[in-house]
Amino acid sequence: MSMSSPMSPPEHFLDHARLSIANQVSLSLGISVQAALDGVDFGKKGCDLTIAVPRFRLKEKPVTLVQKLVSEFQADDYVESVDGDGIFVHYRCHTTNLIRSSLDTIFKLSQPTETHPHGSYGTNESGKGRKVVIEFSSPNIAKPFHAGHLRSTIIGTFLSNLFEANGWQVVRLNYLGDWGKQFGLLAVGYQRYGSEAELAKNAIMHLFKVYVDINKEVKEEQKDSAEKLKRGKKEENLNNLHSATDEEAKALFRKMEQGTPIVTISAGDEEFLALWRRFRALSIKAYEQVYERLNVHFDVYSGESQVSAEGIAGVMRTLKEKGLLTTKTRKESQQYHGYQSNAVDEVDASSAEVDEAAEDEEPGAFMGSIQIGTGRLTITDPSPALAVDLTEWKLGKPVVEKADGATIYIVRDIAGALQRYEDYAFDKMIYVVGDQQDLHVAQFFKILSLMDAPFVDRLEHVNFGKVHGMSTRNGEVKFLEEILDTTKDAMLAQMMKNEEKVREINDPSYYSDQVGMTCVKIQDMQAKRSCEPRIHAYDFDLQRMTSFEGDTGAYLQYAHVRLSSIPRKAAPALVLRNDPSLINTSLLTEPKARELVFLLASYPDVVKTAMKNYEPSTIVSYCFR
Repeated sequence: MSMSSPMSPPEHFLDHARLSIANQVSLSLGISVQAALDGVDFGKKGCDLTIAVPRFRLKEKPVTLVQKLVSEFQADDYVESVDGDGIFVHYRCHTTNLIRSSLDTIFKLSQPTETHPHGSYGTNESGKGRKVVIEFSSPNIAKPFHAGHLRSTIIGTFLSNLFEANGWQVVRLNYLGDWGKQFGLLAVGYQRYGSEAELAKNAIMHLFKVYVDINKEVKEEQKDSAEKLKRGKKEENLNNLHSATDEEAKALFRKMEQGTPIVTISAGDEEFLALWRRFRALSIKAYEQVYERLNVHFDVYSGESQVSAEGIAGVMRTLKEKGLLTTKTRKESQQYHGYQSNAVDEVDASSAEVDEAAEDEEPGAFMGSIQIGTGRLTITDPSPALAVDLTEWKLGKPVVEKADGATIYIVRDIAGALQRYEDYAFDKMIYVVGDQQDLHVAQFFKILSLMDAPFVDRLEHVNFGKVHGMSTRNGEVKFLEEILDTTKDAMLAQMMKNEEKVREINDPSYYSDQVGMTCVKIQDMQAKRSCEPRIHAYDFDLQRMTSFEGDTGAYLQYAHVRLSSIPRKAAPALVLRNDPSLINTSLLTEPKARELVFLLASYPDVVKTAMKNYEPSTIVSYCFR
């Protein structure tokens, strides 16, 4: 892959070497310097830089052009030799200058500064003056941070660091799931099952238990109601299909949305909103503890609740004015999705994960079908929902407003994007969301396009596959804190095998946690996010990730410690010079020394490559080399 950028001034030795090659190729083949520069790639082992002549699409035979390039080559301070190999031309950098210049540059740019406390080597200013908003992690309030959020958190942090390394101003945004009927359900549940004592012990786990319990109650009520209808009690009101508890939750959310989100309607509603604020604050506090363990931070904690009522109304008004609104019936939904209603709740009381998207989407728009034993009872609501027809683009017909007037989360995503553009005037906005949401993201991007939003071409969806093996034997999803605790314990047990070394460590618990966290992050970053044309998933392997052998986070930390110990162990017999100009680098004649320096010199290009493919594995693979 070519590492060049459009005629940017050379910053490092390899930049100068590529430009030297490009100038000679330009003169010999009669093509532009930029075209020649785009054709200079890293070579395979044993070759520094390579050109594949056919890529220039010239009339003459590639072999003839290769001979021409070799015969007309002139060595200079950056490139010392050339070799023709079929349709390829391989160039070797000037060894003495490569080593001297690269080590000088690395030493200089690795020194901490006010703007770069860890040094600036590998960074560039290609994005200077541009701003990117990156939305990632985005857990749901009052729910434990489960492993399903892990990939979004790790990939989002990687992208944030990557854009900063390329000169961009980055806004790290955590868009919390803090809105919707599920919160109304949680509030009702807390009134029935909540305990202040348990909340004080572990707020998130207690709220999650309350949520599972109240969902179980709703499911039982719905089944009882459906059984009555099946036995022929036609006089029953159709609303009896929904449990009284579910209706109470919906009513609470409607009041909350009408006051969107903070303005209250009555003293009772104020009590409800105060509860919501409390649950939200407790959730953020708990998440921050997990983020601290992962060395992750955010600039903004936002959420669905922060999308303004005016913005949501504006979206619906624009959709109407542009003639984009249509209706959608239950039958259409069944035909398109093979839909199974949430009238009987999908929440499994034994499951650690609840799908809020399902709760907030189309089911509330109309009455649905109820599964009772082996039969199915279907009842149709005469009031259809409002939708946007995207079938022309094979994106279905997403609902934007339920029949009862409540908005769908896709509308809040659309209004939120518009609001962020007003707030941040971003040059790019990235949504780091799993591939399960591919359709949803494509739908709201398309709706924004049909609304003529001026920033649609600045939106990107960075998706990723699932992590397999993060569930217990009975199907429960593992919470991230459990995984971090497990890797921490594994590292601590490994450390305790050498009691002498452990006694030298001030805080074994802290360091085992840091190494364990690295194990989790490196395994995730090693897995390619996308393998075209498919999104890549990977298997969670605790035993392998905590091994000190192979390409693991534990081994990477171990290698770093060994390298860091070299100056300490060499002293006082060997005194390293603070001024690198006093070091005679011409003594580095071993092939392995040259290979290592070339690898170090290539790091700025690795960063640029990662910026093109958004793959954390690009950086991780380099580290293991």
